[in-house]
Amino acid sequence: MFEEKTKNISEQKEEFDFSSAAQEYMEFARKYHEQYLIKGRKSDLDNAVDNYIDAIKFNPNIAEAYYRLAALLWDKGEINLSAAIEQCKSAINISPSNPNARIYTAYFLEMAKNYDEAEKEFKKAIKLNPIKSARSRLSLASLYLEKMHDTNINAKDFSQSLYYMLSGSLSLPIDYSSVKMLYKNLSKNFSLMFYNILGNILEKTKNYSMAVKAYDYAAKETGRNEIYYRKIGDINVKTEEIETARISYLNALENNPYDKELLLKVATITQIYFENDINTAIDCYTKLLELEENNTGIYYELGHLYLKKEDFINAINAFKLALEKEADNPFYHNALAYALVKAEQYEEACEHYKFAIDKNPDAEWTAIACQALASLYHNVFDDTDTALDLLKTAIILDETNDEVFIELGDIYSESEDLDSAIKSYCEAIKLNPKNAVSYNKCAMVLWQKDYIEEAIIAYHKAININPDYYCAYNNLGVIYLDGIRNLKEAKKLFETAVSLKPNYVMAYFNLGRVLQESGKNIEAAKYYQKALELNETENEINSEIIRDKLFSLFEV
Repeated sequence: MFEEKTKNISEQKEEFDFSSAAQEYMEFARKYHEQYLIKGRKSDLDNAVDNYIDAIKFNPNIAEAYYRLAALLWDKGEINLSAAIEQCKSAINISPSNPNARIYTAYFLEMAKNYDEAEKEFKKAIKLNPIKSARSRLSLASLYLEKMHDTNINAKDFSQSLYYMLSGSLSLPIDYSSVKMLYKNLSKNFSLMFYNILGNILEKTKNYSMAVKAYDYAAKETGRNEIYYRKIGDINVKTEEIETARISYLNALENNPYDKELLLKVATITQIYFENDINTAIDCYTKLLELEENNTGIYYELGHLYLKKEDFINAINAFKLALEKEADNPFYHNALAYALVKAEQYEEACEHYKFAIDKNPDAEWTAIACQALASLYHNVFDDTDTALDLLKTAIILDETNDEVFIELGDIYSESEDLDSAIKSYCEAIKLNPKNAVSYNKCAMVLWQKDYIEEAIIAYHKAININPDYYCAYNNLGVIYLDGIRNLKEAKKLFETAVSLKPNYVMAYFNLGRVLQESGKNIEAAKYYQKALELNETENEINSEIIRDKLFSLFEV
């Protein structure tokens, strides 16, 4: 019925003057709006929005259209709080004496935690219409409670809350019509206010379990899941019931899937505590982008989430979109460089790492970027000199980073500058005596230098720090096998390595060697064969080496 009338107006609007057409659209908008509040139908919401917009087109000076449209667009998740506040302020500019424009403005200011400005607007609304001010008074009472909830309990605010709650309740019979238009009906409005006040009091007294029960009951009674499950989620976070908090926030999102604050809460909790549920976080940030397309931080977070999914193309695109809006941000360049490395686009990655390093926003952070670029030059471009220069720069920037000294030792080791390698690994050990990797790498070089006893001590130190360090067991086993010929101890160490890493090719190969040295060729053959099979996927060593050892078992 409303649709047909609206259509007729559209087809015949030349026959109306602008003022009449605007009023017609306002009538339809109010009816759809009220039906939406009563039945909660999305079609009524959409029709109300369309008619308010049409009313503004015909007459841009209807204050009511602006603040009501702001409320509906906020419900749809199509505008953020700043936009809603600005639209309500437009209504005030058109009609400064309109109390409803003040109330709606205050409502959004309160949501934005701008309590002082919200308080002023509510009081102006009361002053403009003191007789029919129930809604303003009750909303102001709720504001004081909300303010105390976010800050500290204040005797003045508490007394003010009680005053406005009482005076607002007494004004309800006079102000019935305006209260009805704000909520589904007077009963619903009072229920919402009652549950909010009750819940706030229970939270203030730290009776969280009762507050959750009150809010859960309120959600079922009023159908306003977006309000009460949000509150339950906030309590769950306080009580460190993180999984329950996320469920509560997701329940709240069902009623308002584009609520910015809820989307951010779900995304953050998911990223921190539910790392395997990457898609939920991505979905939240994608919706947030629809609300804030210029928010580069959202692109940055999305990029990291796509990296976790190993979706490198989308990660690169996300970081590039962030850089389109903040071209000089070194953190975005660094993140993009990392994504490009993962996608094997090394040349472009180098350029972004260099840009990030040149900006040097922080010495420690820049040292890590230097290390990443050094690794690229070392492992991809085989440019040892540039890699060494970058690592030395990283040490100048942050001489406390043991990982830089480890990488420096790796390059010296590969270059057969064993003394410099040992020195670098020892520096890493001094900086972080609890890093088993430093001891393991240092032991390998000590073994190459024939410092057998020192190498054994270093391997044992690595194992003491990390009893699950399978590589250290294998390497120590090699010393016992090839260095001091203790076959029994070597076998134990290789078996431990295999138990810790069942697909460890080198450990199976070395088990074959120790069994071969012990004259157990049949058993040795089994381990060589196992090493060959695993090496097809693991590719740890040249398979020909394993085959040569296997065939040597049967040579006459």
